[in-house]
Order: sequence, then structure tokens, then C-alpha cells
Amino acid sequence: MTAPKAPRPPRQSGAARRSVPGPARPAARPGAQSLRLGSPRPRLRLVGFGLTLVLLAFTVRLLQVQAVDASAYAARANVNRYIPVTLAAERGTITDRTGVDLATTVDAYDITAAPDLLTPERIKADGAARKAAGLLAPVLDERPAVLEQKLTANPRSKYVVLARQQSPQVWNRIKELKKTSAQKAAKKKGADVLAGINREPHSKRVYPNGDLAAGILGFVNSEGRGGGGVEAQLDKALAGRDGKLVYAQSGGRQVPTGDVKEQPAVPGSDIELTIDRDIQWAAQSAITQQVQESQADRGYVVVQDTRTGEVLAMANAPGYDPNDLAHADSGALGNAALQDAYEPGSVSKVMTMAAVLEEGKATPETGVEVPNRLLRADRSFADDIDHATWHLTLNGVLAKSSNIGTILAAERLGATRPQANEVLDSYLRKFGIGAPTGLGFPGETPGILAKPGKWSESQQYTIPFGQGLSLNAVQAASVYSTIAGGGQRVQPTLVRGTKGPDGRFAPAPAPQRTRVVSEKTARELSTMLESVVDDREGTGTKAKIPGYRVAGKTGTSNRVDPHTGRYHGYTASFAGFAPADQPRITVYCAIQNPTKGSYFGGQICGPVFKQVMEFALKTLQVPPSGTEPPRLPVSYDGQ
Repeated sequence: MTAPKAPRPPRQSGAARRSVPGPARPAARPGAQSLRLGSPRPRLRLVGFGLTLVLLAFTVRLLQVQAVDASAYAARANVNRYIPVTLAAERGTITDRTGVDLATTVDAYDITAAPDLLTPERIKADGAARKAAGLLAPVLDERPAVLEQKLTANPRSKYVVLARQQSPQVWNRIKELKKTSAQKAAKKKGADVLAGINREPHSKRVYPNGDLAAGILGFVNSEGRGGGGVEAQLDKALAGRDGKLVYAQSGGRQVPTGDVKEQPAVPGSDIELTIDRDIQWAAQSAITQQVQESQADRGYVVVQDTRTGEVLAMANAPGYDPNDLAHADSGALGNAALQDAYEPGSVSKVMTMAAVLEEGKATPETGVEVPNRLLRADRSFADDIDHATWHLTLNGVLAKSSNIGTILAAERLGATRPQANEVLDSYLRKFGIGAPTGLGFPGETPGILAKPGKWSESQQYTIPFGQGLSLNAVQAASVYSTIAGGGQRVQPTLVRGTKGPDGRFAPAPAPQRTRVVSEKTARELSTMLESVVDDREGTGTKAKIPGYRVAGKTGTSNRVDPHTGRYHGYTASFAGFAPADQPRITVYCAIQNPTKGSYFGGQICGPVFKQVMEFALKTLQVPPSGTEPPRLPVSYDGQ
């Protein structure tokens, strides 16, 4: 028997089937719209587009850095990575003709400090800068107040220079002070006031002989370049060529295993001058003493080898010490023997006599009647002393240094005054007047000599006896060396040669030689110049040297004041050579504006000439003269 079927549940409507048991939804308000969730796809597209642009920019920049501008960025990186350092070339040495150092370079240090290490906050004590200055002042030869001011002017500074160009000995003394200061600070647990003191290595130009030949040598400026004299004239050869060191760095320090590229410095050449140190010393001592005794503005002495034209000495007074330019008189800087242009006076008469003899217009024994006064160009010319009419030979005109006699002799050079002027001018220029000496020295003056067509009425008569034209001391010495050399002018020289870094000596070019007058005329002039010194009537008897025949000429001229341009005071001078029979040395002396004692050249420059000439003859071991001087007549019978 089958069991009966269970009854089916009643069939529900569609709405009932869709209903899910659970909390009842709130009934919608009448008239309200149902909310719908936004789609995320537009936002994702926008974010994706932005990321794409950023990645694209990075890609473009990467291509630019690694491909397009790779070399530029690599070079810029190398600039920051590699540090270039200049390797200073060692400056060449300047020596005299025997190899004695006149200018050389030594190691030196700039003494520096870090002021921020001496502040009370840092060192925990007051007066640290004052204590440091007190310790350093005796070593640096400076006042403590000056050093203290440098240490306190900018307390936060990490660098200040206390003293420049100090010797290694000075730094060694400072190191000892630093060591002692550190030990005391450690022992007493106090402050080390010298902890911030340091040094920077440099080179220093040193002149071992002080002011000797300073006018020739010049000096080196703060930038290490020649600031005057030979130092400036030959700066390129002396300076050499700086080198370069390039090394890799990181954090401001050299990488030990990094690349190093070095281009070595090329040292400067050594310069050998024609100067003899001992003769230079004798000349400088003599002129310095005479300038002081005469209370003059300045003076110069030039010593020249008559055979070679080499300048053995060129001394100026007052001078200066190139080791101490800070205390040098600015008026004494330079080389006045080459830079001063002045009227030579009677030492110039020898050129007029050379023209008269060479042109055959007179002989040393030709008579010249010299009146007390000579009227020319609305002027009345006179000699240095008042006299009755003299009856002099041409030799006597030179021996007694007669201005009137020289004018009368010069008038024989031409049928007219303009013709005579042209002839005289040609000889003056052959002697080197109005042109550079050939030394090429910085600031050298060529002198002043107008063309004869422009000579004023008075110049036509003053130029023959040395007024109305200007020259420098080396030009004046060269005139007498020309006569001593047999009438041939040898261009003066100051440099014998150079020695390069390879040690090879290269001699200077041979000097130019120019025939000015014949040997016969030169011998006659030499004999006439001996009368100036040897004859009792001559003006240069104070220049006599026992055992040697001396030829020379005095000079006393009106001086043009460089400040006012007017005549004021005198220029006293003496020029000559010895031995007159076999000339070897020329000495020229000039003193500007002597104000005490005599102002005549024979009186104040004659003794200087003698002193320097005697020393030079002995130094060069020149033997005494072996003959007696010929005695030419000074006067003639005017009856």
C-alpha cells in the first residue's frame, strides 16, 4: 500500500519569489530619483595619460643626457672631478760678469691665521688675539697692535695674512712657538692661542747685496713679474713657463688612485750682466758719499770698458733696497743714469773739437784769440772766470774749458752759421746724442737734440759748449769711450748672455760699431784731454792718478729744474779714460744741484772719478802707463 503524498506548498507570485528575507528597505520618497554609482574608467584613463607624459619626459631627458649632450656633461663632470693646479716656474738668477748672484729666488712663506679660532666663544678665554699677537710680533718684526688688529678685524673669518714673503727661518721659529704653546695648553688645560697660525709656501725674490746695483736690477712686483730694470726688461726670459698639475678629487681631497696629469714647469733663464760687483760697489760708495757731502739732489757714475762697450758699473745716489720696497723713496726708484735727461755742459766740448779736427779746420796748436766777452745773437757770452784777452791754442781752449773759445772754433765748421750747425749736428748724432743707447732699458731717455734748422739764435752758440741739448749719463760715457777706442763707437751693452734651463750659455749679440772720427783725430783729442788733467792750467787736475796717464774733461752747466722747467742750480760732471796711452776704462760722473761747497765739476766730480778709476784699474789689473804724456802748448804768443 503506497504512502500518501505530502501536499505541495501554495505557488507564490513573481513578486513574492523575488523578495529576500532581511531588513526592509526604506520606502522611496514620492518623486525622488534613484542614485547610480559613477564609472571609474575615465579616471583611470586620465591617471594613465599623466603617467605616460611623465615617463615620456624622463625618457626624452635621459636620451638628451646620455646621447645628445653626453660629451658636454662629461666635460662638466670632469671639471668638478679634476682639480688643476699651477706649477710656478722658478725665476732665473741675475749675476754679475763673474757669476756672483745679484738677484735670486728662495723659498718663502706667507704667515696666515684663522681669526675664528681665537674668539672667546671658541677658545673659552678672553684676549687670545692679543696674546697671539704678542708672541708673533718679535718674530715677524711687526708691532703687536698691528697683528692684533688683523686678528680681530673680522672675527668670523677663517683666513687672514699676517705677514708675506717670510723666510723659512721665520717659519721655523713660529713652529717652535706653536709647539710650546700647545704643550702649555695641554699641561694647564688652557687655550692654545697659536693653534690657528699657519703658513702658505711661496717663492721670494732676494737681492743678496741690498741696494747694490738696484737701479740696474729693478725689482719684482707682488704678482711675481718684473716691475723695473732688468727684471722688467728681461721678464719673459727670467720668468720661464709655468707648468700644470691636474688630479682627481673627491670631497676636496686628492684621490690616491686617481688620474694625475702633470706638465712640468720650465725654469727661467739665468742672466749674466756685464757689471762687475766690486767696481759697482766702489762707484756706488763714491757717488753716495759725494752726493751727501755736497747736499745734492742726486748723482750717477758710469764705468765702461772702452774696448768692448760693456758697462762695468752704473751707480745712482740716492738708491733704494729692492728687498724693502715698502720703505723705499719713490723718487729714488728707477735708474736715473739712464732716465735723467740733462744739459751736459763742458764735457760736451770734446765733440765740437772732434768735428773741428776731423774737418781739418784746425789743429791742437792752432791759435784762438779769446776775448773777455763775445757778442753773438744779441747776447754777451763769457767764460766761467773773468779774464783779459787770452791767446790760447785749440788745446788750451779745451784745457781751460773756454766757452768763448769753443764758439769761435765751432764757427770754422762752415762758411755760414747754418752750414756750421749742420756739420756740428752730424757729429753729435754720430756720437749717439739724441738716440737711444742701444741698451733697451725700460724708461731710458734718448736725450734732446733738435734738428739744426730748429736751433734758436742762442742754441747756435750754446750747443757747441754743451747747453741747449740734453743727454743721459751712459750717452756721455759712450762719447769718451769712442775717443778712447780710436774714434769707433761701440754700442754700450749691459747683458753678457743667458744660460737656459739646459745649462747652455748663449752670449749676447755682438754690439754695433760705428766709425765717428779717424784714429788720428781720436789720438789728437786724447792728447788734448790729457792737458786738462796733467797741465797746471787745466781744470781737471784733481783727477790725476799716480803712475797712469789720464785723459778727461770737466763740466759745469746750468741745470734745468725738472719741477719748474727753469734754470736753477748746476750740473757738475767729469768724464775721462785711462790709461790714456792704452785706454781700457772710461769713468763718467755727474752730480745734480750741489748746494754745499763747490759746484764746479773738476772740484767735486774729479775726486769721484779718481777714486773709482783707481779701484777699477787695480781690480782689472791694468798695468801703469809706460810713457810720459806729450805736453801740447796751452797758449801762444799773441804779439
